[in-house]
Amino acid sequence: MWLQDQDSYSKNVLTIKNQISKEISDSLSEISKRRTRGNKRLKHSESFRSRGDLHNSHNNYEIGSCASKEAGTADSSRRLVSASGCSGGDSSEMRGLFKSKPRTPADIVRQTRDLLLYADRSNSFPDLRESKREEKMVELSKSIRDLKLILYGNSEAEPVAEACAQLTQEFFKADTLRRLLTSLPNLNLEARKDATQVVANLQRQQVNSRLIAADYLESNIDLMDFLVDGFENTDMALHYGTMFRECIRHQIVAKYVLDSEHVKKFFYYIQLPNFDIAADAAATFKELLTRHKSTVAEFLIKNEDWFFADYNSKLLESTNYITRRQAIKLLGDILLDRSNSAVMTKYVSSMDNLRILMNLLRESSKTIQIEAFHVFKLFVANQNKPSDIANILVANRNKLLRLLADIKPDKEDERFDADKAQVVREIANLKLRELA
Repeated sequence: MWLQDQDSYSKNVLTIKNQISKEISDSLSEISKRRTRGNKRLKHSESFRSRGDLHNSHNNYEIGSCASKEAGTADSSRRLVSASGCSGGDSSEMRGLFKSKPRTPADIVRQTRDLLLYADRSNSFPDLRESKREEKMVELSKSIRDLKLILYGNSEAEPVAEACAQLTQEFFKADTLRRLLTSLPNLNLEARKDATQVVANLQRQQVNSRLIAADYLESNIDLMDFLVDGFENTDMALHYGTMFRECIRHQIVAKYVLDSEHVKKFFYYIQLPNFDIAADAAATFKELLTRHKSTVAEFLIKNEDWFFADYNSKLLESTNYITRRQAIKLLGDILLDRSNSAVMTKYVSSMDNLRILMNLLRESSKTIQIEAFHVFKLFVANQNKPSDIANILVANRNKLLRLLADIKPDKEDERFDADKAQVVREIANLKLRELA
């Protein structure tokens, strides 16, 4: 039994009652009809129950006597959802209502793991009738939904920490995650959504103050290869993308992705023709390059030459407006982060980078202009400008000053106005330098 105290267990009972409410309603109606026939044993039982002496009533209880125990002791609550809770003259009817004791979170995980075998049509149970397989798939969908209810709770009950911990421990004991990921395409849409939410939630579940999902993924890091490639599956990309994004919350997992060839794939995924998938890939790319600051700084220092060359040519110079807008915003977030100061200093010393930023300042989109300004100002503010950078700024001084005068945010922004005024002063005071 996964809930020990009475109050917590009562909440679990409510959840279980919701799941079997229809069965109870139908059975209750039938039982009521039978009991209106003047059953003497029932009257005898009620007379005893009215005196509070249920032990001598020959166990001929009404359905109400079982339901009333829900507010009683924990043992009575257990009997509410077990076959042994109501017995006697109508024991067969009660067994129809309450067939077995409640399953623990670990039980549900184990059942889910077993049922996932039926989702693999190519290797598992090749001789199984299709009708039987469909029946098992329905059970699987229900088990996944039960996992989600434990982790997220519902309108009547909040998730219980102990139950979530038990579920998490059992989930990562065996290959449940691997089976779930590989079987996802064979599930119906609602089951896919539930599974995605379950996997996402489990990345945040702590057991004894430890994220055991991180330990599991470190030992099964090849699953990240599987999830990255999921962006290429139109039907599954959003599900796998959500899972991938939650998994890289773990620093060890994010480092693996950054150090692999997978990071290069996002330059392609961000520009996929499917808008939803491209947007999801862009959100994932941003998470990868901003969450774990020390890991990102190490990656950029080690890979800045090829990374920014690809970033410029494939994203900042993309023909797609949305790609350019997202890319210039992310570039500003990266370079303005203090942990990336060394990378920023090198970036603003490049003539190629300056040329691209000056072109972005000329965009018709005010949004892109403003985001480009936040990066462009780093070139101007650099007190150790290379001579070629200073000379380009001087040669284009008049054009730049006219352009900057026209760049204004939609809403009044004192910080932006102050930054722009400083940039204008710096450019106006620049002088040509001799090239080294």
